[in-house]
Amino acid sequence: MKLNRTIIYTAAGLLMAACGNSNKSASPDVEATEPANAQTLIAMLDSASKSGRFYFGHHDDTAYGHEWKEGAGDRSDVKSVTGAYPGLMNWDLGMIELDSTRNLDGVSFTFMASEIGRQNARGGINAISWHPRNPLSGGDSWDVTASPLHELASNQALSDTVDAWIGRTADFIGELKDSAGNRIPVIFRPWHENTGTWFWWGNGNATPEEYIALWKRTRKIFDEKGIDNVVWAYSPDKVTSEEEYFRTYPGDEYVDILGTDIYHFDGEAGTAQYRERVDFQLPFVIEEARKRGKLAAFTETGNEGLTVPGWYTKVLQPLMEKYPVAYVCVWRNAEKSDKPNHYYVPFPGHPEEEDFRTFSRESGAIFVK
Repeated sequence: MKLNRTIIYTAAGLLMAACGNSNKSASPDVEATEPANAQTLIAMLDSASKSGRFYFGHHDDTAYGHEWKEGAGDRSDVKSVTGAYPGLMNWDLGMIELDSTRNLDGVSFTFMASEIGRQNARGGINAISWHPRNPLSGGDSWDVTASPLHELASNQALSDTVDAWIGRTADFIGELKDSAGNRIPVIFRPWHENTGTWFWWGNGNATPEEYIALWKRTRKIFDEKGIDNVVWAYSPDKVTSEEEYFRTYPGDEYVDILGTDIYHFDGEAGTAQYRERVDFQLPFVIEEARKRGKLAAFTETGNEGLTVPGWYTKVLQPLMEKYPVAYVCVWRNAEKSDKPNHYYVPFPGHPEEEDFRTFSRESGAIFVK
């Protein structure tokens, strides 16, 4: 029988185990370059990875599920199957740049802020990604018909727009507060998967220098606004070399987490390729994070539609046992009337329920009550 490694924390228990108290700085092995507010979160993540644990993450977990939508904050496909919420919840700010009340997937920003507070109160962690519109074409993040970063330095109107958009993300994050009025620390993962070609800030649509300048511009605006509750994550997609991974790296002073996004495509036929990609990329990401005093994370992954039987225990869990990362995050469970096969965790009645429960008990993954 395998050792039961279930880790489910209450808010008080998690904070005591990982941080000791709200003033605790990061471990001496992790460079404390961020303000104290962010260092608390860094310490929690560092404590998990050093003890062979990791936060399990799910995108939009309490916003909607495979068979429900417009949640009230108490529903969760993860909780319905495992009895606990994911230790990490990811949220996306796409459309906040246009001052919309809802993001690109229809989640209210008011609801999102409330859920970030609830997840923080139960001892969980929140991560934030951002899929902004293309400021030059007006299309979405995947519209590469125009390349704004080629013109950002010379087009003042475009520059002003991008600055205003970044400012709105900073304002939202800075206004995230707990019940005592303290800012809630969050992981912010902007301009992700930049080694791919599908985003307007990605490979082929921006030079490395233009991408780095965008990252530094983002950080400058956050710093000028006094946003002190951000842990910064850099997360390229799969790469063919370590040099490619770091070609667009903005620098150690701008990054706290080295991450990577690698998805499992093509069902069982794609299992070997998925493992090979992870086996190639995560080792050097983890090693470089160690050398640089940073954290390492598997920032996005998953098998859409769970087309591989036993994916959690037979594919993901062995990888997590080999590679000590602070967290792993899978993508969302879209409502079935919208995208019937777009889900990444089992829901009640799904044939992979028991496999996911086993993963939650035996993998060392952190969930929260």
